[in-house]
Amino acid sequence: MSGTNTLRQRIGALAGGANRWAVLAVLCISLLLVALDATILHVAVPSVTEDLRPGAIELLWIVDAYPLVCASLLILFGTLGDRVGRRRILLIGYGLFGVASVIAALADNAQLLIAARALLGIGGAMIMPATLSILRTVFPDRRERALAIGIWTAVAAVGAASGPVIGGFLVQHFWWGSVFLINIPLMALILPLGRWLLPESKGANDGPWDVLGALMAAGGVLGTVLGVKRAGADRTFLEVGAVVPVLIGAILLVLFVRRQKRREHPLIDIGMFSRVAFSTSVACIVLAMLALVGLELIAVQYLQLVLHLSPLETGLRLLPLTFAAMAAGATGSYTLQRVGPRAMVSLGFTLTACAVLLLTLMGLDDRPWLLTFGFVLLGFGLQTTLFAAYESMLSEAPASKAGGAAAIGETSYQLGAGMGIALLGSVMNAAYIPGLREVPGVSAVDSGRASNSLGEAYQIARSLGGPAGESLYSAARHSFVHGLHVTLLVSAVLLFAGAAMALKLPRGLEGEPGPAEPVRIPGQSGPPCPDPVAGPSAQRSS
Repeated sequence: MSGTNTLRQRIGALAGGANRWAVLAVLCISLLLVALDATILHVAVPSVTEDLRPGAIELLWIVDAYPLVCASLLILFGTLGDRVGRRRILLIGYGLFGVASVIAALADNAQLLIAARALLGIGGAMIMPATLSILRTVFPDRRERALAIGIWTAVAAVGAASGPVIGGFLVQHFWWGSVFLINIPLMALILPLGRWLLPESKGANDGPWDVLGALMAAGGVLGTVLGVKRAGADRTFLEVGAVVPVLIGAILLVLFVRRQKRREHPLIDIGMFSRVAFSTSVACIVLAMLALVGLELIAVQYLQLVLHLSPLETGLRLLPLTFAAMAAGATGSYTLQRVGPRAMVSLGFTLTACAVLLLTLMGLDDRPWLLTFGFVLLGFGLQTTLFAAYESMLSEAPASKAGGAAAIGETSYQLGAGMGIALLGSVMNAAYIPGLREVPGVSAVDSGRASNSLGEAYQIARSLGGPAGESLYSAARHSFVHGLHVTLLVSAVLLFAGAAMALKLPRGLEGEPGPAEPVRIPGQSGPPCPDPVAGPSAQRSS
């Protein structure tokens, strides 16, 4: 064992700074795993429904168990990684993810599949903040870290966009369980690589870990995200099923914050939010995800239900958004060094708002060039914002609190996504319903049912047939497009507000933290040594 450890130290020392890019590759594969699993199941839902016959509530939990559990446990495992070791938490997360993937693929009933999805959420909550906190430690030089975060965010965009495509291929050629088995070869690759390449690092490790505080944070985030998601599904914030979880979650989060302020060794340093750059970056992440997820959901409905494109054609139409996001991530480091965080986040929000205003020209007829240009601006602008906001947030947090800061960023990401579906879905619904209240030849009952969604309006129109069916079909399409325009205008206002809010960020890359903290190679005896992964070049000041 000692010979193996010595060999690892020598390889790390010889590789110097180059080895940290190998670490980044492992972290990106980890992120790809989590991002794929967040979207890959969507196209398999019809097959799962046909095979397992879940009830409506069970089907909802099959889809939502993973993101809900993952979001609620990010703070718990992010801060635990700061105490017991980020690499250790990441490797355990790999193992849980692999086991849960096998259970999910072989599940023969809805209850087992829900449990497997929840276990996947636990593994994802271990993996996501650990990737960012290790990245923060391995790249102490801010300019190099900016490039690393750009690659990291580009991989996230690729993973989220590739999920439905890979899932559709697997379901078409195999069975729905194969969407989970895709995780196994990735796990077989990164688990040994992670054990070999990733350095271990910890935070200050002062005082006992606040178990009660971690559980309060988990319950608060779970209640808030669950309530927001239910509001999005019901398209109203006034339903009991949405209001009660949000209230419980908010109360728990308030109690959690008060508890952290009183403790000598808090789970999360609430004082980080007193730093304008940190709190502004977190708010920008929430707002950017609110716009991205809400607009993507409405865009998919528009392409499929108004323009009547197939799922494959819809995916191809959205590819420019993905490629633009990848380009923004790849060039983000260069842009950040030239213009600084303030201008970059504000520019990203402004580009996105202009793209949204451009997309208000969408109508009942297909305009592919308009959509392509609008989606390119949208993807590039939003990814520019997310890149600079994540970089500013991580740079403002001390290296010893990297796990907690990463968990806050990822929780903001999940919360913004849920809020986007709920808020923009509610705006869309409010603008869509009035156009269906008085349709010639259509009863009030049928009009009420048609107002639930455009897809249901089409079904009712087909069942009615004749002039009444044609009138309902036409009214529903016009109402949806009108609702789309209203929603886009509301989004543009929010995005311009984000551009103004970003003016609180620093102009340049000042405030660079000091050298990397010492890390311990697993199995090494004696005091910690300087990180061989970071290498001498990582000690440069920006």
